[in-house]
Amino acid sequence: MPVTGRDNEAPRGALARVLLLRRTPRTGRGRWFGIAIDLIWPLIMVCTRPVWRGRAHVPPEGAVLIAANHLSYVDPVTLTAYLLSAGRVPRYLAKAELWRNRLVGKVMSDGGHVPVERSPGRGTTSYREALRLLTTGECVVVFPEGTFTDDPDGWPMAGQAGVARMALRTGAPVVPMAHWGGESFLPPGSTLPRLFPRRTVTIVTGPPVDLDDLRGGRITPEVLATATKRIMAAITVLLAEIRQQEPPAHAPYPQPDPEPQPESRPEPSGPSGP
Repeated sequence: MPVTGRDNEAPRGALARVLLLRRTPRTGRGRWFGIAIDLIWPLIMVCTRPVWRGRAHVPPEGAVLIAANHLSYVDPVTLTAYLLSAGRVPRYLAKAELWRNRLVGKVMSDGGHVPVERSPGRGTTSYREALRLLTTGECVVVFPEGTFTDDPDGWPMAGQAGVARMALRTGAPVVPMAHWGGESFLPPGSTLPRLFPRRTVTIVTGPPVDLDDLRGGRITPEVLATATKRIMAAITVLLAEIRQQEPPAHAPYPQPDPEPQPESRPEPSGPSGP
């Protein structure tokens, strides 16, 4: 079902969207992350046209993993607005380079976000911190692709296994999220947003990804691969819905189960020779 203005959960009118900030959670933001939200929220609500759907899929409390596609540096800003409007304060797993900027690092640390070192063997600390956040009932946001998609048309790439591993270790539900339009507002590589004409930024969440049959046993590479494919397929389905397009064959997408093949039987052997 395509996302249209008629089923938009964001308030109509820029002023109503700005005032929505007053009804979002204030506790748990941290001082500097809270200040950043208060400053950036009006800009996003005035300079873009947000279209939101599916916020009921975000649980109002308790541990949850939000798995989203990644297109632009503005993604955490627009996704934070969506999640705050759904009553949750997000905690992001983000590249550690952001903490090297003194101001940005202060905002990220104060907001309870987790720096991820991307060099081999250095991700254990961030993984353990993410598990700790989930065990304390937090809303943790992960971009499973690990970086902006390199697909020229913006379709998701294959995901990394971290979000699946966290979900299977903790039992936290994985809520898929897809968004489109932020990459036009702030294209990758740009430092300044394109304010005019105003861009529509659509964000949709779906029901939790079904991983029940994979929980409770050994977390093998095969189990992680299956869970990751399901998560990325769910994101791709939502993005296809937003864009009203069929994803290309290389995009993560649910494939039909193979048709069962009839059991082959050996041909009866003929009479033996003399």
